[in-house]
Amino acid sequence: MTAFSAASEGSPRVWRARGAAAWLALAASPTFGLMAWLAAHDAPPRALCSPGSSIPPIGGMSAMYLLMSLFHLSPWLRLASARAKART
Repeated sequence: MTAFSAASEGSPRVWRARGAAAWLALAASPTFGLMAWLAAHDAPPRALCSPGSSIPPIGGMSAMYLLMSLFHLSPWLRLASARAKART
């Protein structure tokens, strides 16, 4: 079954919705990055000073938010690629 929208493709309502979706897509990656930083900042001090680790401890919610930030990076990459193409 196919569902049809009441608004036509060229209507201002559709263009506003697409614009809002584009801004939300751009907002996702920095938001998740900030949440990863905040979750890592709230880690217990003993985890930050572990003697056998040479890398920063990223676990639990920090790792999840960092991965979500990386997965939502594609709108930023598309924007950078479009700007690079426009310059040439």
